[in-house]
Order: sequence, then structure tokens, then C-alpha cells
Amino acid sequence: MIPISSAISGRLVWSKAPGKHGYELKHNGEIVGSLQRTSFGSFQAESVHGNWKLRRTGCFSTEIVDLNSDTRIAVVNSHWSGATLEFSDGRTFRLIYKGFCRPVWTVLTDSGQTVLSLDSREKTVALAKELALPEDRLILLAIFAWHVMQQTSEDAALTAAVMVAAAS
Repeated sequence: MIPISSAISGRLVWSKAPGKHGYELKHNGEIVGSLQRTSFGSFQAESVHGNWKLRRTGCFSTEIVDLNSDTRIAVVNSHWSGATLEFSDGRTFRLIYKGFCRPVWTVLTDSGQTVLSLDSREKTVALAKELALPEDRLILLAIFAWHVMQQTSEDAALTAAVMVAAAS
């Protein structure tokens, strides 16, 4: 794996991990980070900056736990207009989406500065060049955005299936 800082000026792309139930974030074919489903509602994320577990703690909340220290480092609260990620140090980021069928997801600081944008159709991530964040936080935000986008898509499909079954 390579550090996310090597991709600041380039293009990051999410793709299905070969032979696994997950995804890899790549820059020029090299892996920057990954997100793997480990069980229902539980995922493991990995980068050169750390290993994390993302697990649902409620209908609309997920916690992010550092696998090395087994400490919770952040909480994700999803809502109809996106999600909020609050780190244990108090730093908060918002995830919002725009466009028909949520094609562009953007991570913002609590002051409204763009950190990164994720195009759901192209599966690309564009990092803001002028924003200085620690690399471990930046990769975790890229993984967080992908995870919430995927979870929202799965939840919508499940809701549609339940509605169809109830109408039958």
C-alpha cells in the first residue's frame, strides 16, 4: 500500500477487490486503502496509516474503532441528507450529496471547507489540494465517504425490497 499523500495531485479510484467482499482505493494501480465486509453491518478498513473496524451501533449510527488499540476513534451518524463523522478529539466532518440519484458525495469540515469529493458513477475521489489534514485522517475520510455511500445504496435497495414485498 502507498500513502494517500502520493495521490494529492492524481486520481483516486474505488474498485471491487478481486475475490473479496470489498473495495480497494487505488492511485495509478497501487492500493491506497481498502474496505472489506467482515460480517453483516461490520467492515474492516486498512491503509498504511492504520486498520479500523466500522460497525453499526444502531439503525443510523456506526462507530469506527482502531484495531490496534481497540479504542473508538469516531462515530458516524447517518441521516437523509448525508452523514456526520465526529472524531474522539471533537473534530467533525459532514458528508453531503448532490445531484440525481446522489452522484456526487462531498466531505466538508465543520466550517464548510471541502476535504474531498466522490463521484459515485465514476467511482473517483478528488482530494482538496489546499486543505492540510493528517494522512491517517484523510484516508479515513475517503473510506468513510465510500462506506456511507455504499451503505445508503444498500439501505435503499433493502427498503425498496421490503416495500415491494409488503405490497404483494
